[in-house]
Amino acid sequence: MKTIKAKQLSKEAFNEYGSFYNLLEPRGHNLGTFYHDHVLFPVAGNKVVGFSALVCAKGEKMVISAAEYHNTTGEMILSLDGDVIVHVAPPSTKPVPELTEAFYVPAGTLVKLNAGVWHLAPFAVNTEVTHLMIALPERTYMNDCVVVEYPLEDQIEVIL
Repeated sequence: MKTIKAKQLSKEAFNEYGSFYNLLEPRGHNLGTFYHDHVLFPVAGNKVVGFSALVCAKGEKMVISAAEYHNTTGEMILSLDGDVIVHVAPPSTKPVPELTEAFYVPAGTLVKLNAGVWHLAPFAVNTEVTHLMIALPERTYMNDCVVVEYPLEDQIEVIL
């Protein structure tokens, strides 16, 4: 099994996959205490965006055994109460586990993944259970979600 080291989240390192903004330590343009429009999430047509809860339990190891992507939309991920590891790989027509990168995302940081970016649920880092908010156009998980299980030789362990 291959291992990869989780990187610190930075604009330069994450730019290929999307964008992010720390909601617990807001900076940048603002109207008083309202820090507006720092992460934009365009959706086509009159789609409704759903906000969903994801509960991640901390495991003994962080092993990437599968990945998914969405053809027509990005995805928003917000860890509410714990730091997480988000794993990503560039958009492609077939799985590219060998191009996977992992990023350490502090609690309260909103991550927007671009359409086509390979990913799956984040890993909890410093809490036994971490609660996340996921934002996707309604029913994306049923209508635009390609999930691929990796064979053992393509699985990846993330280390800190």
